Amino acid sequence: MIREPLVSGMFYENDLKRLNEQIEKCFHGVKEENEAVKATISPHAGITFSGKAAAHSFSNLPIADTYVIVGLSHHGFPNCVSKADFKTPFGVVENDQYFTQELKIETNEDAHNAEHSIELQLPFLQHIHPEAKIVPILVSDHGGVAEEIVRVCKEIKRKIILIASSDFTHYGPNYDYIPFSDFVKKNLYKLDKEAIEFILKLDKDGFRNYIEKTGATICGKEPISVLLDYAKLTGIKKARLLDYYTSGDVVGDYSNAVGYASIVFE
Repeated sequence: MIREPLVSGMFYENDLKRLNEQIEKCFHGVKEENEAVKATISPHAGITFSGKAAAHSFSNLPIADTYVIVGLSHHGFPNCVSKADFKTPFGVVENDQYFTQELKIETNEDAHNAEHSIELQLPFLQHIHPEAKIVPILVSDHGGVAEEIVRVCKEIKRKIILIASSDFTHYGPNYDYIPFSDFVKKNLYKLDKEAIEFILKLDKDGFRNYIEKTGATICGKEPISVLLDYAKLTGIKKARLLDYYTSGDVVGDYSNAVGYASIVFE
């Protein structure tokens, strides 16, 4: 079973040559740091906007048996996996069926066919590791997901990299979130950077309490929470922010703007 692209031609180029040029441009000047990375947060907006941040995340990913991609279910579907292989203009990304089928998480192909948060990670993954296998998981509730991933890893002895797909604060009338109207860039940076500080401390409770307190519209709070649970379970001790900016920085207009961050975990 192959899951066809949903947003190629919209969020990223649907022609192989043009997509390769688009991805190469994102990676230009991006530096690989080390082989110690075990997980990352990467955005899922249109590549014109968030591609540079995504490139920072993926340039740091070492070779692994499997890349477990935890995406947000924007449509609110319950937690679910896909057993399909995923197609992009670069070709087909193979699903690690053994891993996927061992997870005690429901399968829902309709949910995955309607969702872009995992798809946007794939051209970057294919660029750096063309033979990569994936486990696609959509979440709307983080509870128990990391534990299930760790259980299967131990049982089938997989070396994995976990990728949490998330943009950061969505500001402006288009997102029904206007906590400030002056010094928007400065305040948007401050809002996201304070949330990121909790992530860098591996403090899931602090992160979620901060979102509750501020109402920050960080769309992938559930995938990020899965990653922070995974970090605790697997002994990850360190997180580093590699890149942060907003769509306002790209287009020079902050009336509606979204934050993007690249964070790696070691």
